[in-house]
Amino acid sequence: MSTLEDLADRVERLLLRHDELKRTAALLEQQLAAVTQERDSMRIRLSTARSRIDALLERLPNEAAPKNARSTR
Repeated sequence: MSTLEDLADRVERLLLRHDELKRTAALLEQQLAAVTQERDSMRIRLSTARSRIDALLERLPNEAAPKNARSTR
């Protein structure tokens, strides 16, 4: 009969571990969603900053451009 009790204990431990893993997975999914949102936000900010820099560069007079840069145009 002890083998049946051992089996019942093992099943109980497995069920507890399963619940722990489900909670851990849910937390990891939340963290992944937050990091993904932050990454997307950073990509948008980077794109905006690049656009602003490009616009500022376009406003610079041609004389301010390096001489070797003018020869490639």
